[in-house]
Amino acid sequence: MGTSVVFMGVSGCGKSSLSAAVAADTGLALIEGDDFHSPSSREKMRAGVPLTDADRADWLAALGEQLRARPEGVLLTCSSLKRAYRDQLRAASPGLRFVFLDIDRAEAQRRVASRAAHFFSATLVDNQFATLESPVGEDGVLRVDARAPVDDLQRQVSTWLAQEDLP
Repeated sequence: MGTSVVFMGVSGCGKSSLSAAVAADTGLALIEGDDFHSPSSREKMRAGVPLTDADRADWLAALGEQLRARPEGVLLTCSSLKRAYRDQLRAASPGLRFVFLDIDRAEAQRRVASRAAHFFSATLVDNQFATLESPVGEDGVLRVDARAPVDDLQRQVSTWLAQEDLP
């Protein structure tokens, strides 16, 4: 079994940028979790309507299938805001690790507002912070400062992944 990692955090934290850098360094395949949202969920987010657990159910199931289909290891971007979501993904991929890109509300808001071609409305950032259940303290989680340069974060993550004694 290979190493699978979810890059998680609120919108605007840099999941896509960091996971792409780690994929380039490790050679692991990368799955963009946003690609698996239903058209109706995308429309809700575009309109500034927060997703419910019911909206996320099929999305999380699809991401779990993606993890299960790649026992050799894969990198996945997924907000994974609640412990229950992370546990669902862990059930699909035993030994799954998470990189939590920790960011403050103001910086996340600034980043999301600056994205021109993304379906996620900047009005949803506050909801993401209200929903977030911090993974700090859970097994197999690395917290990184999302404001650090991507190259620094990539080295930090790659070093962490190379450690053999992780749960």
